[in-house]
Amino acid sequence: MGVYMRHDATKEFRMNFITPAFAQGAAAPAGDMFSFLVPMALMIAIFYFLIIRPQQTRAKQHRDMVDKVRRGDTVVTSSGFVGRVTKVADGSDEVEVELSDTLRVRVVKSTLIDVRSKGEPVKEAT
Repeated sequence: MGVYMRHDATKEFRMNFITPAFAQGAAAPAGDMFSFLVPMALMIAIFYFLIIRPQQTRAKQHRDMVDKVRRGDTVVTSSGFVGRVTKVADGSDEVEVELSDTLRVRVVKSTLIDVRSKGEPVKEAT
């Protein structure tokens, strides 16, 4: 048992079903590409100035801080240890940090989060 429709009702059903496909039209003209690129470029510029550029300046400040660490500075490591720098080698990326009177550890400079207080000036080799 099938569903039977009048001949003109079938034609009307097909016309209503097909009409939205024809209503979509042709491809977008070239002027729409410009209206797409301007907001996209604006979003990229906002993204750069609000996210990327501040992150780069923070990374540069951290690099400068880590490069200026010297003996006697109180530092905080990424693991939360607070200690005093006892040895800094010029060619190495490690520093020796004294956590207590009997405990000294070598720490990679990039894991230093903060330099809390400046220590004594470096003595010149004579």
